[in-house]
Amino acid sequence: MSKVVVIYSGGMDSFTLLHKAINDGHEVHALSFNYGQRHVKELQVAAKVTAALGIAHEVVDISAIQSLIANSALTSDIAMPEGHYHEDNMKQTVVPNRNMILLSLAIGKAVSIGADKVYYGAHGGDHAIYPDCRPEFVNAMNAVSQVANYEPVSIETPYLLATKGEILTDGLKMGLSYENTWTCYQGGEAACGRCGACQERLEAFRENHLEDPLPYLTREML
Repeated sequence: MSKVVVIYSGGMDSFTLLHKAINDGHEVHALSFNYGQRHVKELQVAAKVTAALGIAHEVVDISAIQSLIANSALTSDIAMPEGHYHEDNMKQTVVPNRNMILLSLAIGKAVSIGADKVYYGAHGGDHAIYPDCRPEFVNAMNAVSQVANYEPVSIETPYLLATKGEILTDGLKMGLSYENTWTCYQGGEAACGRCGACQERLEAFRENHLEDPLPYLTREML
């Protein structure tokens, strides 16, 4: 059984990724980050899931860098865009250099515990908006992670070309239930249903002919 690090946000995609790594037979070390995002509800969900699974979980507070990765609706006081995930206004949710930072830290963790892989949940639905979720970025980071330390670490992205609907399909095949995940960019008691993340998630469940188990303020597709 090999050790792997899974970047686990507490969201639907990384929840599926986490279970995929477990099902692949790895000893999983889940790594979550507080980078100054507007709410930490997803981190609370992540802690609940990993505790139930009995796997190692570390929440790393890097919120001190918030001023360095500002001017995003996820980290600054900017109105959260609503509507379909592919609209141009969703670019307001890009956090500068976020995934390069998180992957670098996860690779460091992997080296320190003797893990040879970092599982990262980039997926095809994010390519249009987020440059650090695209194949060219992942391939470049993977090349760097092979030579950055004495111990090469590979970046595993099993959903790199998959849609959110396809990720959900895979999770359902694994028998997963998604009530202990959080996707909404807002941190309320119920998901807003209007932000791009909610809209994409709702669409994924509709593609799979299911109703999302999370409570929503609205389930209307915008």
